Amino acid sequence: MRLGVQLPEVEREVRRLELAAMARAAEECGFDSLWVGDHLLYRAGWRSERGPWDCWTTLAWLAGVTERVEIGPLVACAAFHPPGILARTAAAVDELSGGRLVAALGAGWNQEEFRAFGLPFDHHVSRFEEAFTIIRRLLAGERVSFEGCFHSVTDALLLPPPARRPKLMIGANAPRMLSITLPHVDAWNTWFTHYGNTAEGFVQLNAGISTAAERSGRDPAEIERSACVLVELDGAGERPRDVEAVTAARLAEHLRALADAGADEAILVLDPITERSIRTVADGLEPGSLS
Repeated sequence: MRLGVQLPEVEREVRRLELAAMARAAEECGFDSLWVGDHLLYRAGWRSERGPWDCWTTLAWLAGVTERVEIGPLVACAAFHPPGILARTAAAVDELSGGRLVAALGAGWNQEEFRAFGLPFDHHVSRFEEAFTIIRRLLAGERVSFEGCFHSVTDALLLPPPARRPKLMIGANAPRMLSITLPHVDAWNTWFTHYGNTAEGFVQLNAGISTAAERSGRDPAEIERSACVLVELDGAGERPRDVEAVTAARLAEHLRALADAGADEAILVLDPITERSIRTVADGLEPGSLS
């Protein structure tokens, strides 16, 4: 099983030197990937207004701070940018990282940030469907003309031409979103709240993804399965508790169970998320589980 780490999103304000230290620690410790949230702001349910640094700017910077790990948004909201511009940005980050980007996409859900920044939330999935069509085709190197109800491009192409198509990941569970994306993506990701942060919950959710893949005409084995895992260390309390967290002492056992449940990748959401937490978790895992 591959292991990733989500860098701070809304826990607290984190400046560049601390971000760099965490990214380098994760790479040194053998983690496979680094992820950053794509949000504009949070209000409800938090002690104060919070928000991460701009997702794509941060990913481009992480490309230069690291050398080996995959990097990606968890997940990029397709509604925050015109689809052609988002595809162009993703292609640049993939090039700057030496082909390490995972282009993980979603429709977004936090209506508060849509309202705050004047972004439309109506016909939400239909807007995503059109944007996803444009983004995936441009990233595949196609010359694209598309006229939809919400998005259009005319004879668009990415220049310089991308060296490759990045791995496509979808972060969604709703049936319509899955029907739109599963015919095309390489991987599927789910947040820990959607499966209760338990291996048993992942078994049930994962079975539904396999069924949806078959319904969309895909072999389920072609689609990688990625699960976020909430992990609690000493001094936890930066994140609200929507589910019971996995303790650091139980993490190795939990990851084995998650792998048995069908997960190809676990992305750790550490609480607290610090350089020390990353190193502590890595030290507690079995030899060979991080490479």
